Amino acid sequence: MRNFSQAGIDTGGHISGKIRTTCPKCKDTRTHPEDKSLSVDIDTGWCYCFHCEARFRVPDLEEERLRRQHLDRQRQEREAHAAAKRYVRPTFVEANLNLPAPIADYLTSRRGLSLRTLRELKVTGQYEIMPAATGNGANDPELCIGFNYFEDGRLVNTKFRTLQKGFKMVKGAELIPYNLDSLLGHSECYIVEGEIDALTLHEVGRTPVISVPAGGNTNSTWLDRFVESHFDDKKTIFLATDNDTNGLKMRHELMRRFGEERCRIVTFSPGCKDANEELLKHGRESLLRCLDAAAEPPIEGVVTANDMHEELQALFENGLTRGAGTGLPNFDRLCTFETGRLLVVTGRPGDGKSEFVDELVTRLGMLHDWKTLFFSPENQPLALHQCKLIERIAGGKFRRSSGLEPQFVKQVMEWLSENIFHLQPGIEAYTLERVLHTARQMVVRKGIRILVIDPLNRLEQPLAPGQTELQYISDLLNRLSRFAVQNRCLVILVAHPRKVNRTSTGELRRVEMNDINGSADFANKCDYCFVVERDRGADLTRVHVEKVRFRHLGEPGHCCFTYNKDCGRYQPCRERPDGNSREIFDVEYPESFWEEVLEPV
Repeated sequence: MRNFSQAGIDTGGHISGKIRTTCPKCKDTRTHPEDKSLSVDIDTGWCYCFHCEARFRVPDLEEERLRRQHLDRQRQEREAHAAAKRYVRPTFVEANLNLPAPIADYLTSRRGLSLRTLRELKVTGQYEIMPAATGNGANDPELCIGFNYFEDGRLVNTKFRTLQKGFKMVKGAELIPYNLDSLLGHSECYIVEGEIDALTLHEVGRTPVISVPAGGNTNSTWLDRFVESHFDDKKTIFLATDNDTNGLKMRHELMRRFGEERCRIVTFSPGCKDANEELLKHGRESLLRCLDAAAEPPIEGVVTANDMHEELQALFENGLTRGAGTGLPNFDRLCTFETGRLLVVTGRPGDGKSEFVDELVTRLGMLHDWKTLFFSPENQPLALHQCKLIERIAGGKFRRSSGLEPQFVKQVMEWLSENIFHLQPGIEAYTLERVLHTARQMVVRKGIRILVIDPLNRLEQPLAPGQTELQYISDLLNRLSRFAVQNRCLVILVAHPRKVNRTSTGELRRVEMNDINGSADFANKCDYCFVVERDRGADLTRVHVEKVRFRHLGEPGHCCFTYNKDCGRYQPCRERPDGNSREIFDVEYPESFWEEVLEPV
């Protein structure tokens, strides 16, 4: 949540999307002070004035809280540095990079590591006297692997490990993370529990990776000195600790230190406790899949009004305001959108449910930069769906004879490539787990804000033993709602109704939300409910907004559209009292889209 009022910005009753308003930085010096020259992205907080060219950002209240915590940690670190003691500095011997055959064979053949990785992370081989020697005598040197700990290119410590798993570190040397320098210059990093696991991630290309210096435990004092220099700039921190008791304890401590909002949890395949075991048992691709599937940690806890003081203050000053509009005036009067919500759309087959969903997501993308991922098996082949989207944006048939300029069409296609994505149905059945997994990746990699599942009955829906269809649907809707909230996405689910009986007069009655095949939970658990109804006699489409959970976003009602068969656009209209005619409103796609996204042809 952002307090735009405190920054002198009037959002005009909007809490999401992009708007134009007056600039607080140049308004008082302008000849026309009410000129709306400031572009505001309410979701990200970024503002840009086209008059004075001021570029600034209104911070999120949570960011402000983290910044204050950051300043407090900096102060604590300065105090700790003042009392820091002197450490022993070992000497690095380049000749030890030539690994003895037993060590090279062990690390390559039994651990799956390449000589290149060992050389890049400066793994050495040498003889050391170990505390608990297993040779002929306690003072006999043993052949050891040397894991060398560097900071700023200087050797700080070395861990010696025998092939029989005996360990020691340099006495009096500082305890720092292994491979620390690899974190510099990266926006994300991986944390593992052992040097072998750090080498393993480096081997598969995940190079910004460290190993904690003292194994899996809850003592994180080693982290204190490096929070500001190596972790404050990290947007995402992947925790790939061992899947045992100590590893889980360490994971929770690291999440506490870094903040759960930045952490992602890596889970390995059953029977694999760490990254190296995953590599050895299942191979490189399996390990990469585990890393890519890292999930957000569950956030638990109870809060009070005092904990939300700043958020409540912002609501008090700015009020509960409207969400993102579509540019369709009759529809926007009834409903506006927020991310973090679940929308269910239904209607009879052939009444235009999918077409209206396309209209919504296209307009939200053009007006507010909301990127969309479609899982739409009924829109096959995908090239035809793309053609329909191009026609809707361009306003004409997708063919050369329609008069559309090739350069213009090319620009529309480039915009679609950056903003509309499709999940290609393949031979394998698509379950909800697979769709949400891909959608989560698209949130991270492409920043999608809308997920469309069209329709529900094309998902593979395996029931658990003893589970009824109603229980399955209830669980499915809960999972979609959680995904929407956790990933700040608008999830749109298209669901078919069951057979609707005729009235006593023989007429087909209108579909309602409780007619959706399977359960009344569709209406109960979603945030928005729409019914699309095509009146073929009057040649118009009615969209019934049956539910808007929060009154600041809209209210129930219905609005009417005509459907343009040439380009697929929905044109707002009003039914005349006689019921046999209509008044059409001329509404084009937003001018700001053509000005800011598409270059003049």
